Amino acid sequence: MRPPAYQLLADELRADITSGRLQPGERLPPEPELCVKTGVSRSTVREALRLLASQHLIVTTRGVTGGSFVAHPDAEKLSEGLTTGFTMLTNSNGVGLADLLELRRALEVPAAGLAAVRRDEHQLLEIRGALFDPEIDDFDTKLAAHTAFHMAVAKATMNPLFELVARPLYHAKFGEDVTENLPAGYWEQIDADHRLLLDCLMIRDADGATLAAARHLDYLATAVR
Repeated sequence: MRPPAYQLLADELRADITSGRLQPGERLPPEPELCVKTGVSRSTVREALRLLASQHLIVTTRGVTGGSFVAHPDAEKLSEGLTTGFTMLTNSNGVGLADLLELRRALEVPAAGLAAVRRDEHQLLEIRGALFDPEIDDFDTKLAAHTAFHMAVAKATMNPLFELVARPLYHAKFGEDVTENLPAGYWEQIDADHRLLLDCLMIRDADGATLAAARHLDYLATAVR
């Protein structure tokens, strides 16, 4: 079955954007020009542009100087599509917590080493700001702080691809039995692991940071089942 005309136009423009033929900030041809060039109606062009905007590939503004412009890449926005697919996989029978931890190990251990070498003072402040009090009762607050900590470390690698790929990992949802059966002292150990990793980042100890990240994941593998 042939895709609708707006989908074909969106695919064509997406290819121009992702290939670099259209650069971030560059203005797309006006709607009338796209109509003439592609032979489709204005409503079809607008639907194609709405689709690209929903995928965070373009930004459309109004006014005399308005139009549709190629968006500047943003890891947080671009990861939304990955998060959707990741959530679907983690809720399937074929993917479990062990798979998640395996992927986290592949990303977080080298990321910790890179962050130790590349981080700046602002990023250290962001990482330190994600520390939490393990004595607080609110589970969601501690979980959000855990996510913020690891996202800040990924950001400190100065490689936006780490941030893009890592973001969906911390939004995976597993059954309540996973979070309800945490061992005694779980959050205290998580807090201690985070503080040790931060200490290594502060002194730019890449070897120590990678070791701290690996030991953190070793603990998670035994504590969360």
